[in-house]
Amino acid sequence: MNSTAYVEKHQKRFINELIELLKIPSISADSKYKADMQTAAEKVCEHLKNAGCEHTKIYPTKGHPVVYGHKIIDEKLPTVLVYGHYDVQPPDPIDLWDSPPFEPVIKKTDIHPDGAIFARGACDDKGQMFMHVKALELMMAENALPCNVKFMIEGEEEVGSEHLEAFINEHNEMLANDVILISDTGMISKDHPSITTGLRGLSYVEVEVTGPNRDLHSGLYGGAVANPINILTQMIASLQDENNHITIPGFYDNVEELSQEERDKMAEAPFDLELYKKSIGIGDVHGEEGYVTNERNSIRPTLDVNGIWGGYIGEGAKTVIPSKAYAKISMRLVPHQDWKEITELFQKHFESIAPKSVSVKVKPHHGGQGYVTPIDGIEYQAADKAFQDIFGKPAIPLRSGGSIPIVSLFENAFNSKTILMGFGLDSDAIHSPNEHFGIWNFLKGIETIPHFYKHFAALKE
Repeated sequence: MNSTAYVEKHQKRFINELIELLKIPSISADSKYKADMQTAAEKVCEHLKNAGCEHTKIYPTKGHPVVYGHKIIDEKLPTVLVYGHYDVQPPDPIDLWDSPPFEPVIKKTDIHPDGAIFARGACDDKGQMFMHVKALELMMAENALPCNVKFMIEGEEEVGSEHLEAFINEHNEMLANDVILISDTGMISKDHPSITTGLRGLSYVEVEVTGPNRDLHSGLYGGAVANPINILTQMIASLQDENNHITIPGFYDNVEELSQEERDKMAEAPFDLELYKKSIGIGDVHGEEGYVTNERNSIRPTLDVNGIWGGYIGEGAKTVIPSKAYAKISMRLVPHQDWKEITELFQKHFESIAPKSVSVKVKPHHGGQGYVTPIDGIEYQAADKAFQDIFGKPAIPLRSGGSIPIVSLFENAFNSKTILMGFGLDSDAIHSPNEHFGIWNFLKGIETIPHFYKHFAALKE
């Protein structure tokens, strides 16, 4: 199998096909884009069929559809289940994009001298999901598919995969596998391939603080009536102490404490603090006392306000004490923290710290468990060997600060391990304006993935 030669021959077509997929505004969070979600599902299904899947189907759910496809060459051989998602984050704020988010353009950058595709979903996850479709095409064309493959591409990852568990339970036998392969993460750098071995869990809530029964004149009532925005910001500020330690009682009870040996191993990964600060335009880092940056964003739990609003925010002035104030809050969790338990602890605590002058509602949205992949299993070894084949060096095991809640669901449902082979970079601005994915990274992914199949099939014998 010469994956490099095949990719070089077809790279222009691969890029153009991805660009067409990126033009579809498949925003799962906004009902206005329901038709576009269906269009994206149909396009993914079409690509799976063209790549060599002998069975493809779009399965409706109570939300957005799941795209399935498979190529079974021998029931006795191991099966790889590829998971990805075709839905994308909303592109807001639009005015911060240098080019329209659904009109993909290729630009050269310092990190991507070969060019990068700028568009919403370029890296998360259309570009990375599409690598797997093209990798199947490559293996089929080269007669080099060594085992069975199944694809499950969903449309609700960016809104919590609410209906995926029901789909898995209903189609468990159809989805049975020996390993789950996902590219929805990143690697340290183009020179340092890495395999994500840990993910944080997630608890996401929305809070509402209500004061008076209507907006009030701030001159007539100011100083005599609680302002929900003032109260909300005070309550949020109290959730962390002067050492940036979360103050919710019981929050840290089940937090996994890594040994110094493990922390030392993590520190071997190359990291330039000054470059990190420069890349996101900050004067200094910030976080929990006693931990360095790469620990704060991977092995420690966090609490962040993702949005806050209330009162008058239009042009000019309107002097009111608002009736209500709102915030969306996410907590990233580490292994052994149960997201449902943490959500309950948050709700109980947040309600308890509210003064009598306001009322509080906490609305849980979604969440998921953290996950750790063992590095001594054949799944990890196969991925490591694949990186060595293409990059000429072993991969570095890396814990990610991100969350993919369905990974722990997969292990429980299928009793199989998940391998996270990401090819994105921290600088790709996922979930942000000007999201992009390097063409070099995209093509390297297509080259590398077939080697995972080869090594996994051999190690599984």
